Amino acid sequence: MSQRQVLQVFEQYQRARSQFAQAVADLAARPQSIDTLRSAGVVCLLRPLLLDVVPSIRQTTALALGRLADYDVEMAEAIVKAAILPQLICSLPEENRYYKKAAAFVLRAVAKHSPLLAQAVVQSGALEMLVICLEDFDPGVKEGASWGLGYIARHNPELSQAVVDAGAVPLLVLCIQEPEIALKRIAASTLSDISKHSPELAQTVVDAGAIAHLAQMIPNPDAKLKRQVLSALSQIAKHSVDLAELVVEAEIFPVVLTCLKDSDEYVKKNGATLIREIAKHTPELSQIIVNSGGVAAVIDCIGSSRGTVRLPGIMTLGYVAAHSENLSMAVIVSKGIPPLCLCLVEEHEDHIKAAAAWALGQIGRHTTEHARHVAVANVLPTLLDIFVDPRSSEDLRTKTKKALKNILQKCTYLPALEPLLHEAPPSIMKHIIGQFSKVLPHDNKARRLFVTTGGLKKVQEIKAEPGSLLQEYINTINNCYPEEIVRYYSPGYSEILLERVENYQPVL
Repeated sequence: MSQRQVLQVFEQYQRARSQFAQAVADLAARPQSIDTLRSAGVVCLLRPLLLDVVPSIRQTTALALGRLADYDVEMAEAIVKAAILPQLICSLPEENRYYKKAAAFVLRAVAKHSPLLAQAVVQSGALEMLVICLEDFDPGVKEGASWGLGYIARHNPELSQAVVDAGAVPLLVLCIQEPEIALKRIAASTLSDISKHSPELAQTVVDAGAIAHLAQMIPNPDAKLKRQVLSALSQIAKHSVDLAELVVEAEIFPVVLTCLKDSDEYVKKNGATLIREIAKHTPELSQIIVNSGGVAAVIDCIGSSRGTVRLPGIMTLGYVAAHSENLSMAVIVSKGIPPLCLCLVEEHEDHIKAAAAWALGQIGRHTTEHARHVAVANVLPTLLDIFVDPRSSEDLRTKTKKALKNILQKCTYLPALEPLLHEAPPSIMKHIIGQFSKVLPHDNKARRLFVTTGGLKKVQEIKAEPGSLLQEYINTINNCYPEEIVRYYSPGYSEILLERVENYQPVL
């Protein structure tokens, strides 16, 4: 047998290995093929090919494994059980860029499914290899490594801490300064995933100088990058006053307000979320938002959006208004009440309605003037309808009741309270009657109106527990009128009169 014939055997074997790896990679991209591949024991057959002498076969094998792991958690678990991860990364630093990208894809595809699988990736020694890849010359390799680290960090604080301990954060901050947009996006996303878990992890990101570089990218025209940048800044700002102040000091106002007008819904939402995470901490931070025109911008954003995009804006208004009378008045003056009331009517999701009810309660709870502004906007009947609607969730009913209570306890604008007398359940009624009992003793005109609109008659129909607070309120109201008037409007009084007519002996 000649040398050529011997070599031909090896060439055929190599060609067969290459064809097999490529065919599996192609089949793994089709969901309908996965079950067949699984039952054929594909993972064990691919494993030896990761150590193949031919680089292109190793690379195609890694791609096939990545696609399999990406499909579902069972395939990812099978790859971990087959001890493929240590094999995948053992020679990673020496491999070419294509293999590095494919290997990072496998690690990411395994780690994404659960904290347990992400932990398996960490235990295989992959973090050190991914961090080495962050220093690679090729942007695609850096991008793959950033992505893998993000999928590990997002699960829980312990995994996120492992990513930090591996030295990833300074390199990720360098990645967001690279010219490639795709790399910037993934690196910003990973910094966001690290920051979200705790103040300490967020502080690590801050100490690496991330805030200034992230803030500079807010005006970037790329929507996907802006989403990640705003998300990362939100995840830093949410933890504490100090971290929120550091974000504000990076001069994000007023430039961040332009994001609230963005055509991309996620940019809008993430921009509003960032403002919310700053507003919630202190009156001083909320004042900075007001001074920069932030409240008006948030109100416009609520008016021009629908669904969950509205939610962070709604909560921002609630947080700002909650801090003080002046800040609440700033929301009122900026015409914040009508769009919140619209959210109660237009939105179908209970959690969005609940947020709007909460925000309105925060606006109206300060003084009689604040409550009057809310009442005049016809908010109270809408809140009451939601509260008594049997389709409302428990949380929505709780939030609506609290909002009604907050507003009613300050509201002395009787024309707004009057219609509620005829519809409110007992748990709300006591607050309404309480307000009438405060105003009527001191307002002659209001006392007269209360009789002519049927209010006094309604009060007489209420059955209150003797000695209860509600009974005290009713007594206070009744004491504002002559006894015969109260008697006249009491239930059953007309029958008493008719009986007297029947029993009356005419004087001839």
